[in-house]
Amino acid sequence: MAEIARSHQQVASRLSQRSLRRVATRFLFYLAVAGIVVWSIGPFVWQLNASLQPDRYLAASPPHFLPVPGTIQHYYNVFFVKQFELYIINSLIVAGITTLFCLTFGSLAAYGLARFNVQGRFGILGVILAISMFPQIAIVAPLYLLMSGIGFLNTYQSLIIVYLALGLPLVVWVLFGYFRELPRELDEAAKIDGAGAIRILWSILLPISLPGLVTTGLLSFIASWNEFMFALAFTSDIHHQTIPVGVANFTQLYSVPWGDIAAASMVVTIPLVALVLVFQRRIISGLTQGAVKE
Repeated sequence: MAEIARSHQQVASRLSQRSLRRVATRFLFYLAVAGIVVWSIGPFVWQLNASLQPDRYLAASPPHFLPVPGTIQHYYNVFFVKQFELYIINSLIVAGITTLFCLTFGSLAAYGLARFNVQGRFGILGVILAISMFPQIAIVAPLYLLMSGIGFLNTYQSLIIVYLALGLPLVVWVLFGYFRELPRELDEAAKIDGAGAIRILWSILLPISLPGLVTTGLLSFIASWNEFMFALAFTSDIHHQTIPVGVANFTQLYSVPWGDIAAASMVVTIPLVALVLVFQRRIISGLTQGAVKE
């Protein structure tokens, strides 16, 4: 009986140790998740806090961790003093047209490389990918001279052309993975019905590849929306400058309006966050489905 009791005690002790380990592991996991969440949203929350505080509180020591009393003066300055809506319109035009062109030309290129017998297709894909590997600081000067030579400085065209060249590799690679995995029987059945190559792409392949289109479109839009160096180099007035340049223009000679900058960053960040949250499932599917070979 003593041995049986001792064995029961040992089993109970092992079970309790396992349960403690599970609890500790789960606690550490949730602690790590909470740390990542705080680390990720901390800057966003602090910018929101700064955008609602009066200027005298932003330079106070110790700092105010809550916007009490709050103010919307910075948002008023952004829209009614600094004409920030013009920068937003410029960014919408440039990012929207760039995204449309990226999806159009990228889908055509990916379709041709994936569905036709193209010799050296992976070499071509490697060259396309190599375009996006050049550091921006290394190519901004040659591109500036090129845009100056063709008369595109301080125009939307200069930014759209450059952003299109930088955004196409991602679109081509992601859609190539999608189109390559789709059954060839779809093309054969459509050809029997008399459909041409463009009709097959438009009516059959693109609707099936919608997650990839949404993913590449959003990433291209966000990249064009946030780009700063080329926008600063190629544009020189408020009628063509985009949002990052507009925010940089807030800085004055002897002061930095941190509250106005924080308010502007909130205005341009919230729509992007909303887009990502709305399309998050399609983004995840778009980044993974085309890379998995069945």
